[in-house]
Order: sequence, then structure tokens, then C-alpha cells
Amino acid sequence: MIKQLRDITLRIVAGANVATVALMLLVGFSDRVDPAAHPVWANAGLAFPAFLLVNFGFLVFFLIFKKRYALVPLAGFLLGYSPIRKYCPLNVTRDAPQGALKVLSFNVYSFKAEDAPEGQPNPTAQYIIDSQADIVCLQEAMLHGPVERMLDSTYAYRDSVIHPGRGDCLVLLSKYPILSKERIPYPSKGNLSAAFRVKVGGEVVTVVNNHFETSGLSQADRAGFKQMVKGEAAKDTMRAESRRLLSKLGEAAKTRAPQVEAVARYVERCEGPVILCGDFNDSPISYAHHTLDKVLTDCYIATGNGPGISYHHNAIFVRIDNIMCSSHFKPYRCKVDRSIKYSDHYPIYCWLERVGDGAK
Repeated sequence: MIKQLRDITLRIVAGANVATVALMLLVGFSDRVDPAAHPVWANAGLAFPAFLLVNFGFLVFFLIFKKRYALVPLAGFLLGYSPIRKYCPLNVTRDAPQGALKVLSFNVYSFKAEDAPEGQPNPTAQYIIDSQADIVCLQEAMLHGPVERMLDSTYAYRDSVIHPGRGDCLVLLSKYPILSKERIPYPSKGNLSAAFRVKVGGEVVTVVNNHFETSGLSQADRAGFKQMVKGEAAKDTMRAESRRLLSKLGEAAKTRAPQVEAVARYVERCEGPVILCGDFNDSPISYAHHTLDKVLTDCYIATGNGPGISYHHNAIFVRIDNIMCSSHFKPYRCKVDRSIKYSDHYPIYCWLERVGDGAK
């Protein structure tokens, strides 16, 4: 009798595992969904790590109680290899060759430094200088006198593009001459993308800096989400708040889609090497990331390790900052650096070696 009850329980658990794997795959491949048609479903990728952890829990359970059933979660991991690698890549770390470009992307939160020691240089600007990056893409980079003077000491070339509605400001810092710039047109009240042409050695490299549409969540929304994560909200409140937040995220994804498509078309028309950086305001499993990943190589997925969380405020932890490149480059050692915490984003950097001549 006890053996029969045990077998029934194991089958029920195995059935729950099958359902979990099915949902994990649906969520994992939700980046193919057009946000214009299904705005809420387009954000399903945010839930992927939860399904990944649950499936891992099933694997541990079956390895202890019924090894044969462990084939179910293992099959889930195999079938979900692509989204798993997008969310949490694992790579052998290799040192970049001499002469490779170091590229840094950082949403600097307007260089705010409320908790910095008084009388000290701006810590965010100092971090950028100490990074010794050759090309730096900054978002929310409202430069002011002291910061500008600090950066001038290291970067001989600097240019910026400001949203015409006085929204965001994108800045490019470079150790190489900046030949030109242009805003990539798409609809947005405050976000933007811009292309800078930089002369590196004897060729022109197009550097595309992006800050795509924000999540649409106010500070109150983010605080409410943090309360839900901590379990400090009532059940009815959590249900209503979840629906409202999902609706807002869906509308943001819907707005973001044509912006990303415009940048992807621009990249496809570019001749020569392309480096693309910026704050996507979307997870690695998203329509935005998938659209650009089709035309460029994601340097973090290719060479990074772990989930690489780059946004870290209000209990929202996700990698939304990216560096991508055309196949003219080979990326090395891409990393999200958690050592500086004055912005709500962590910087991401990598090295790029000039190699080929084709497009992805």
C-alpha cells in the first residue's frame, strides 16, 4: 500500500514537472512574440528564471527519489538550451589579444552620487576613467562642469545626442576621432538611439548607442513591486497590482518594438564594422533582444558567465544592458561589473578583436 502511494505521488510530481517544462519552454521562446499583437505575453520572459529554478528543483527531487524520472527535467534543460544560454550563459574565459578594443556601456543615472564622500571626484566619472576603455557609450549622461573636466583628461573625443524633447542624453567617449553622428529616428517621448562614426586605425566603425523605451513604471510602481516581492502586500492588493504592472510593461514593450526594429534596419544597412551598446530596458528573453540578436552577436552571451544582472533597484534584477557587435569583431571577456553602485545600473564591458569582413 505504501509503495503504491509512493508511486502515485511520484507520478503526480512527474506530471507537474512535465507541465513546468512546457510552461518554461513557452516562456523561454516568448521572445518571438510581437508585442504589438500580444503586449502582455511579450513580457513573459521575465518569469523564465522562476521556471528554471523550479525545474532544477524537480531534478534534485528525482535524483533523490526516482532517478529514472530525472529524464523529464533533463529533457526540459536540453529543449530549453537556447533561452537558458540567453539568460545564463557559461563560457570558457579567454584573455583578449593585444590591440583589442575595450568597450564600456553604462547608464550613469545622470552621474548622481548622493552617498559619495564629500570633496571626492565624481565616483562614476572616476570609474569610467579607471576602466581605460577605448570606446564608452553612456546613457542618461547629463554632463556637467566637474564631470566634463574629469573626462576630458582621458578622452580626447566626445560627442552627444539629446532627445529633441529634452529627454535623454546619449554620450560617446572615445580615444579615437569621432567623424560624425546622427539620431536614428523612431517615435519616443524621451528615449533615443544614435549612431556615431569613429575612425579606428584606417577604417570607420559605426557605434550605435541606445536607450530604448523605459518600462513605464513610476517610482511608486517600483516600490509597490518591491513590497510584493517581500510579501508585504495583501493578496487582493497583490492580484490587482500584478495586473496593473503587467499592463504597463505590456504597453512599454509595444512602444519599444518599433524602436528596436528601426535600429535593426539601420544596422543592416551599415557598411563595415558595427558596435552596438546600451540600455534595452528589456530582458535577454525579449522581442527587443531577439530582434537585434538576429543581426549582431551578443557579446555577453558569447563570452560572459552567469545571469549578469545589470539593473538592481527596487527588487527588479535583470540584465537589460548589452554590448553587441558585427562579425567583423570577435568578443572577449564580457562582464557586468558590480563594483560600482551609484547608478541603478551596473556597467557592462568587453574587448573586441578585429577579425572578419562579413555581416552576421
